[in-house]
Amino acid sequence: MTIIVTGGAGFIGSNFIFHMLKTYPEYRIICLDALTYAGNLSTLKDVMDNPNFRFVKASITDREAVYGLFEEEHPDVVVNFAAESHVDRSIENPSVFLETNILGTQVMMDACRKYGIKRYHQVSTDEVYGDLPLDRPDLFFTEETPIHTSSPYSASKASADLLVQAYHRTFGLPVTVSRCSNNYGPYHFPEKLIPLMIANALNDKPLPVYGKGENVRDWLYVEDHCKAIDLIIHKGTVGEVYNIGGHNEMKNIDIVRLICKELGKPESLITYVADRKGHDMRYAIDPTKIHNELGWLPETKFADGIKKTIKWYLDNRQWWEEIISGEYQSYYEKMYGNRS
Repeated sequence: MTIIVTGGAGFIGSNFIFHMLKTYPEYRIICLDALTYAGNLSTLKDVMDNPNFRFVKASITDREAVYGLFEEEHPDVVVNFAAESHVDRSIENPSVFLETNILGTQVMMDACRKYGIKRYHQVSTDEVYGDLPLDRPDLFFTEETPIHTSSPYSASKASADLLVQAYHRTFGLPVTVSRCSNNYGPYHFPEKLIPLMIANALNDKPLPVYGKGENVRDWLYVEDHCKAIDLIIHKGTVGEVYNIGGHNEMKNIDIVRLICKELGKPESLITYVADRKGHDMRYAIDPTKIHNELGWLPETKFADGIKKTIKWYLDNRQWWEEIISGEYQSYYEKMYGNRS
């Protein structure tokens, strides 16, 4: 089987590539990534020489490049991770989110229609559902929860989801969609909450927390997420949406305090900053459907996953220090040259 993984030089996409190459050594995996600021080719250095792996630098919005890749590889499956994904950046510059997350999805599905595909899988987010009130811990997002977006980012992802479902109904494209809660783990880009707090704490820098830090997120260890997508593309029902949640709800401030404790740093580093515009209060996913239909359950408790994550950042300081310094963006030219 040949699988194109878009956005595979990013956080979740790279972890998915590692999982698939390890689990299915006979599969051919092609990573398509534009290497925008969050794409880091050095993340994939350990698999670059794998004969069943290929990296292609191109944007999913580049129709000519995408069609050319399909002509060469004739993929069986496409898993679309490629997306602009940081809410703060979407507030500053919404247009790039619409271009990549909506029009890029359209280009990928047009290629799937033109060249034939066994499965197109869209990786989405629980943020398309909006948020839940803090005083109703009994409420959870299900696949039937109405879409109710809060940011340009979540609106762009919801738009893409609707487009994917429309391509299934109109053109019969064999699609699936997954909506996940917040991921954490190795290779998480250092602008996001957990890696930012780890990096800042290690450097004794202030730990900026929005508002009072009362916002609640459901945390999913990235390896568990990858296993869920693996199940969906092999056994999931075409046309269906699957929620993937970790059953690990935590307040942001409690996570920051936990990181301080694990690293032996004082809580005096915590600084409260003005809250994000339209900041969602609580996300929580009900993963009953994927459990009942495919047998998936999260395997990693947050207390264990956060320790593994902190250890990874301690053991791989060069990876994230190069990102913070900006050096990682020269890796493609330095290490990759004219390989294709």
